[in-house]
Amino acid sequence: MTTYEEPASHGCPPGQAGPGGGLTATAERIHRAVEGVIEGKPEVVRLSLTVLLAEGHLLIEDVPGVGKTMLAKALARSIDCSVRRIQFTPDLLPSDITGVSVFDQQRRDFEFKPGAIFAQLVIGDEINRASPKTQSALLESMEERQVTVDGHTYELPAPFMVVATQNPVEMEGTYPLPEAQRDRFMARVSMGYPSPEAELRMLGTHGAAAPLEDLQPVAHAHDVLKLIEAVRAVHIAEPVRRYAVDLVTATRHHPELRLGASPRATLHLVRAAKAAAALAGREFALPDDVRALAVAVLAHRLLPTAQAQLGRRTAEQIVLEILQRTPVPDPSAPHWRQQPIGHPQPGARRL
Repeated sequence: MTTYEEPASHGCPPGQAGPGGGLTATAERIHRAVEGVIEGKPEVVRLSLTVLLAEGHLLIEDVPGVGKTMLAKALARSIDCSVRRIQFTPDLLPSDITGVSVFDQQRRDFEFKPGAIFAQLVIGDEINRASPKTQSALLESMEERQVTVDGHTYELPAPFMVVATQNPVEMEGTYPLPEAQRDRFMARVSMGYPSPEAELRMLGTHGAAAPLEDLQPVAHAHDVLKLIEAVRAVHIAEPVRRYAVDLVTATRHHPELRLGASPRATLHLVRAAKAAAALAGREFALPDDVRALAVAVLAHRLLPTAQAQLGRRTAEQIVLEILQRTPVPDPSAPHWRQQPIGHPQPGARRL
């Protein structure tokens, strides 16, 4: 397997990042930097950071003009890493994403020209405007973090995250995301309209200047990798894991769903819960971490039946109903705490 090396980054300003401040300090710097651009949406910013540290991919779905692309760009600019933006259009080709082998006349051999996917943070703007053939070019990279072209496999740089946006109301010239594609996104978030107070503050900050242009990196890519390693070491007890399995299993047997969540959804839910626990400064995950992320992680993977759609039942409502019906493990029963963040057990492996 060939590893594709990105050019060296320029580095963030001295003293703004580093492992010395600990996981929560570095994460809070990123959170504050992004929130300085995205007014009045702290929960959305927190979820995007959770997905980043859980090694997932984020789908931002909402109406035009609410800041979907700005959120993705702000997250990218807050971290000193390689960033590529792909504007998905109907004429975009799979090779534009993955890359192509070009014959070199001087060397008399083929040379691989990497595509836009070879970055640590990839912004896919209006992903549902590309054809299903082009969308499928993301499947291998999102799941296996590698690209195979002409029989050669190239590793993608780490950390690697895809942040994609799509408009759910405009159907002209769009293609629905295949279920295999949606299932590879760890979480889906909707920006929503800002409150009147947040919108008023936005007019004061964005009207006279461009906060996104002034945003400087507050963490290095290697800092993010250390945070990811720390998240992997967060302990999640057997009852919490079983609770996540119970929630996912309930989606597979719900009468109003014709497609439930996959085993990949269970893995994503557990990994996101561990990241949320770490961001909260805990070394162990709780059932509340799973509950708080269940809608964002599960709803976009589910397909309601025709009867449920006629009754205007949404996947989000069904997940909330499952949360109410599924028994929550007692946090006082097991020993939730195991060991400090950053010291994984011997032989521990990534979820």
